[in-house]
Amino acid sequence: MVDIKSNLLQINEKIRNAEVKWGRETNSVKLMAVSKFHPVEEIQKAIDCGQLLFGENRVQEANQKFPELFQNNQNIDLQMIGVMQSNKVKNAVKIASCIQSVDKIDLIKEIEKQCAKIEKSINILFEIHTGEETKSGFECFEDVEKALDLFCNNEFPHVIPKGFMTMAPFTDDTSLVHKSFETVYNLSQKLQQKYKNFNLTELSMGMSNDFEIAIEHGSTLVRVGTAIFGERDYSKKWKNQ
Repeated sequence: MVDIKSNLLQINEKIRNAEVKWGRETNSVKLMAVSKFHPVEEIQKAIDCGQLLFGENRVQEANQKFPELFQNNQNIDLQMIGVMQSNKVKNAVKIASCIQSVDKIDLIKEIEKQCAKIEKSINILFEIHTGEETKSGFECFEDVEKALDLFCNNEFPHVIPKGFMTMAPFTDDTSLVHKSFETVYNLSQKLQQKYKNFNLTELSMGMSNDFEIAIEHGSTLVRVGTAIFGERDYSKKWKNQ
């Protein structure tokens, strides 16, 4: 049986140690528990241990699990971290506080459209493609600037850009992982200087296998699933994702 409480304690200790090692401020790195394919009961165990920030990849799965959790735990925060299709945005903005996987301007337009309908503001992160060929994200950094220019013109009043997200390549070559995180950190620094009217300080980088490297390169939020909940049960089918 997976010991979620022990796993959370170990991961938080590793995060705090990495903060010290790399000269980061104490508690400057947040832990997101990625609950994809894990049931409500296991998520509740994490909540009972004090974990409040969660990430889900699939909108329908999140909508099947989190309304019940929100009823019993008003302080939890759910963010969407998976590839976001335009036809899923309507339901995503109702349940999430942030969409981390924004990879195109058309998606921002749809998020604005759906948020305006329900008079809700939502945070987003720009996903930057730095790793695996199959992953999404902005590949042209100039397109991120084009998006921010539209924000400067108040094109998206219900959408709040907060920073950047990336997935490093899944590889044993740690030099490629370092390069991935360094690329996004440098982009973040550049755009924070250029667009000072926005608070673009969130850096969502690092997962179970590489979050300590990500902290070295300025990550403010690490997304950890397997190291908390154990291996996922992929036999659980979530339809119409």
